[in-house]
Amino acid sequence: MKRPPSTPETIMRSARLLRISLLASFAVAAVASAQDAAKVSPRTYKVMFENDKVRVLEYVSRPGLGMCGQGRHFHPAHLTMQLTDAKVKLTRDDGSSSTADVPAGYMFASPAEWHTTENVGGNNARAYIVEFKDSAWRPSTG
Repeated sequence: MKRPPSTPETIMRSARLLRISLLASFAVAAVASAQDAAKVSPRTYKVMFENDKVRVLEYVSRPGLGMCGQGRHFHPAHLTMQLTDAKVKLTRDDGSSSTADVPAGYMFASPAEWHTTENVGGNNARAYIVEFKDSAWRPSTG
């Protein structure tokens, strides 16, 4: 097979396409790794159990900080088990928010989602978050 002639224009176009491809692959890798809670916030998240179907994270929150992650963050489909009493403010991506007293032992399931949470109570709070691996791991919006 004969190669087309190299001109300054084709060399520049090839180099530009290579740079764009590399930047796109780095961006995808950054989004995927940035959403791994245990890597982003190892002081507040601890992996308690993991297999090919689920990952169980323990999250410890201090008053005034995120309840299950810092700032706007993403979770794959998950089940949360509250281990201590907590007062939580949840802000959804549509801008709506609610505040709730969540007792120790309370459990709830959530679809994959982006949100912001805050520990608005006066005590540290602990929860287990069971992430389901066979649902969307990566954010659908960002």
